[in-house]
Amino acid sequence: MNDALKIFKIGGGIIDEPAQLRVFLRELSRVPGPKVLVHGGGKGASDMLRALGIAPQLVDGRRITDAATLDIVTMFYAGKTNKQIVAGLQREGVNALGLSGADGNLIRAQKRPVTEVDYGFVGDLTEAGINTGLLRQLLGAGLLPVCCAITHDGQGQLLNTNADTIASTLARALAPHYRVALHYCFEKDGVLLDVNDPASVLPRLTPGQYQELKASGAIAAGMLPKLDNAFAALAAGVEQVVIENALNINETTKTVLCPS
Repeated sequence: MNDALKIFKIGGGIIDEPAQLRVFLRELSRVPGPKVLVHGGGKGASDMLRALGIAPQLVDGRRITDAATLDIVTMFYAGKTNKQIVAGLQREGVNALGLSGADGNLIRAQKRPVTEVDYGFVGDLTEAGINTGLLRQLLGAGLLPVCCAITHDGQGQLLNTNADTIASTLARALAPHYRVALHYCFEKDGVLLDVNDPASVLPRLTPGQYQELKASGAIAAGMLPKLDNAFAALAAGVEQVVIENALNINETTKTVLCPS
């Protein structure tokens, strides 16, 4: 039987709040067994872009990354944000190692082709681009890899890559080697049947239920790409996907996605 592995993903809503980030990292330190943490960016990159007179550009919630934007998000995601998280884990007694996709050839991506929209220096992923050998070595050495949303193309070009997609792709690539549980952590207690009712958490969600709720509009907006990635991971052999509150990862209130 393969060892269990938990992959956690956090986004900007937690990163932007130092007190909440500290709670999450403390709770993460209490989770037993090998772990990987994937993080997105916070508002710091957008704030700096505006301060430099560069308006952040988004299409359907996805950032267009020109050369100037890539410089800023690399500084924040792979630098300041990543190292603050690593330092916070060290404070909690967890020996963490911060990584971009270029470090150790960890995550190689392909620049997104130009179609109706030119997303610029944005990377798309497949499982073949994940250096599972390096991750297994780091985990075997007792380290907690902390992966940011910057990847590379193998030809010297850094790329901005969606952190939800990184987490899902890591989970799929590592599924042959571990019993992987993928945890998407954000500000709510799980998938809500009613976005205005925090108590309406769905404890269990199957692909069929998801399609029904999506068609009815009960689940919409920012949850859709997260859940699409989550169900793709389940279909590819990931044992379990969990949607939960980043501040309560050791509690029982959460949504567990099931393959059927």
